Amino acid sequence: QVQLVESGGGLVQAGGSLRLSCAASGSVFSINTMGWYRQAPGKQRELVATITSGGSTNSANSVKGRFTISRDNAKNMVYLQMNSLKPEDTAVYYCNADGYVPGTFIKTNYWGQGTQVTVSS
Repeated sequence: QVQLVESGGGLVQAGGSLRLSCAASGSVFSINTMGWYRQAPGKQRELVATITSGGSTNSANSVKGRFTISRDNAKNMVYLQMNSLKPEDTAVYYCNADGYVPGTFIKTNYWGQGTQVTVSS
């Protein structure tokens, strides 16, 4: 099993920055792609950014140029640097990891508990 724990959320003014962290523990060798998703009140959960084990990244158009996802495989950590924050970025941010159930060819996904990001105008 893999456990994901997010940290770094909070309240920030528009134009400010936050850095979210996600620590993975357990059977971390099973992880391939990791990512960040967010869900605002009344909206569906949406992709923010993903990063593969090799370091290839993708991000939503709404955050390109402002958010940067990174990964430290040695520390089993993934980060989301959030700059130039806007009120519309307000959401619960979730860490995600996908891979395989250890010792099998069964795909699975893991989710953190979420961390609240609130951007005031």
